Amino acid sequence: MNQAPIILEASFSEKIKTYILLSVGFFLLVTIIGIPFLIVWLLGFGQYVSRRYYENLKCSLSTRHLIFSKGAFFKVEKTIPLENIQDLTFLQNPILNLLELRVLKIETAGSSNPHGSDIKLIGIVKAEEFKQKVLEQRELRMRKIDDKPLEPKDRESLEVLLEIRNLLKEISKKQPDYENTSHRSYRLYW
Repeated sequence: MNQAPIILEASFSEKIKTYILLSVGFFLLVTIIGIPFLIVWLLGFGQYVSRRYYENLKCSLSTRHLIFSKGAFFKVEKTIPLENIQDLTFLQNPILNLLELRVLKIETAGSSNPHGSDIKLIGIVKAEEFKQKVLEQRELRMRKIDDKPLEPKDRESLEVLLEIRNLLKEISKKQPDYENTSHRSYRLYW
């Protein structure tokens, strides 16, 4: 399979490490069971996990896909075709505002996620420019798909569908028009 050329590699702010440390620490504090783990988290384990997550965080834009990988111990890589991207949205919360970070939420068509988002990119440097570049490349990709001539197998499928449509039209012409016929008779028997 041909690899599509990479157009842009996203860079991420190192403030993500602080965001992860504070976010997980907050949730550990809020839960009663998590309080004992909070001490371990803040004394070093959290810094180690945050650093590993940051080191494995990558996002690149190719001519066909958006490729994203993340994970501290278990790595996940997602490849999203540009034509499936429906919306790009920025999210913020008080901690993100404090650290001057933004979340770029990418929603796709046919998403398996019930919340409708496949990727949340936290802390991209120059996030607005990255979003604009993804939208531009998506638009170019969509134009190429629309202008692409039909392949022989696609042409055959189209012919079969047209034949089915024509048969359905013929069948509907042969069916009596029940709306225009008066077939109600009312008789009263006493």
